[in-house]
Amino acid sequence: MPLEEDVLDNNTKETEAIKDYAYPLNFQFKVTSLANDFNVKDANGNSLAYVRQKMFKLKEAISVFSNENRSELLYKINADRIIDFNASYSFTNADEEVIGRIGRKGAKSILKAHYEIFNKDNKQEFVINEENPWAKVGDAVLGEIPVVGMFTGYFCNPRYAIKRVDGTIIARLSKEASFMGRKFKLEKLSELNEGEGERMVLAIMMMSLLERRRG
Repeated sequence: MPLEEDVLDNNTKETEAIKDYAYPLNFQFKVTSLANDFNVKDANGNSLAYVRQKMFKLKEAISVFSNENRSELLYKINADRIIDFNASYSFTNADEEVIGRIGRKGAKSILKAHYEIFNKDNKQEFVINEENPWAKVGDAVLGEIPVVGMFTGYFCNPRYAIKRVDGTIIARLSKEASFMGRKFKLEKLSELNEGEGERMVLAIMMMSLLERRRG
């Protein structure tokens, strides 16, 4: 018998993605759901997307919907291999066109997260670096302490800088103080060219899922 989420996905109507949004963007994970999912809202509180990771998949499979009803599919994000530190995750739009990807650099990401974002022509546009890796270490250590671990989200909060290949910082993702570390904020610090914002937001969605597991 197919899983409920697979049935819903098969009945999903594809639509055009939302192109315009006001920064900062706020990502809020749901703590009452068995799935790894979260909502994305813009600075005005408008719902931008609902991101849901498919359960029981050997390869990461992410669906980006316009809302929690999952009636309109905006994007899919799929891994090129079974979970691996060097995995690459491609972004596909509603027309099933690959519009870019994000790759995690294994050796560089062991202690300090390092990701690279590419456009549809496989040209690197951005790099993402963790700015305060010791916050994650503290989160991991304290997270093992009963009861205390539930509140580390209030004081162990990593930050990630999104940069152009020349080193210019264009955005920053911050884990916000929250119960069980369920909130992230994406701030834009520099202007973006057409299509760059779309790829950057998709990359941050995927990275948020991966990094939240690590602390």
